Amino acid sequence: MEVVIVQDAAAGGELIAETIADLLRRKHDALLGVATGSTPLPIYQALTAKVRSGALDASGARIAQLDEYVGLPAGHPESYRSVVLREVVEPLGLTEDAFMGPDGAAEDVQAACEAYDLALAQAGGVDLQLLGIGTDGHIGFNEPCSSLASRTRIKTLTRQTREDNARFFDSPDEVPHHVITQGIGTILEARHLVLLATGEGKAEAVAQTVEGPVAAVVPASALQLHPHATVVVDEAAASKLKLAEYFRATYASKPDWQGI
Repeated sequence: MEVVIVQDAAAGGELIAETIADLLRRKHDALLGVATGSTPLPIYQALTAKVRSGALDASGARIAQLDEYVGLPAGHPESYRSVVLREVVEPLGLTEDAFMGPDGAAEDVQAACEAYDLALAQAGGVDLQLLGIGTDGHIGFNEPCSSLASRTRIKTLTRQTREDNARFFDSPDEVPHHVITQGIGTILEARHLVLLATGEGKAEAVAQTVEGPVAAVVPASALQLHPHATVVVDEAAASKLKLAEYFRATYASKPDWQGI
């Protein structure tokens, strides 16, 4: 696992956007796994700026969804499909043909989960998966004590997660109780995992993820098992890392050709 400490969220977004751009220059039709929420927005904004300036041709990119609410009607503005189309697909000049995600409105949700796992494999696997992290260490909607071998499946949201997400809805009662999420085992199959964390509120979760033991109680700690995982954090989110100076030194001495 590589840990990169940056000044702020904008610097983290630019760093990761350039990593994605390098990937797309090498592999025009790379499959990018995307996350929702406020944390990855600087990545998408920086990536969009590269496309609009002509510095990057992203026309062949494919976009894969990390998770989806269960039961929201098609086209609901807060479905994660709608959010990804609005924040990633459309700004990059792509069409819905470039997008894939689980069907949260399916009558048979379990079958939809299995179908999405299969679709990811048939697409050649995710080349780079973006991740955020919850204050409790969750990734995707894999809450604490999720199996580290879990596949795409339905999960029940905790009260805290529903309260956190209520700001996106007109009423807290509108927040769904269930989601489809890629499991930790599914996430670990991506070729490169990139987690961005910003703000002091994420500091403890970051420390447990990077320096703590691999444990289901901190789902993000499973990134320690991956051969190519990168954790990008701003100064606030890095504030509880015991080895922060080591991480700074190793990144400063890294060869330019190696990338992240």
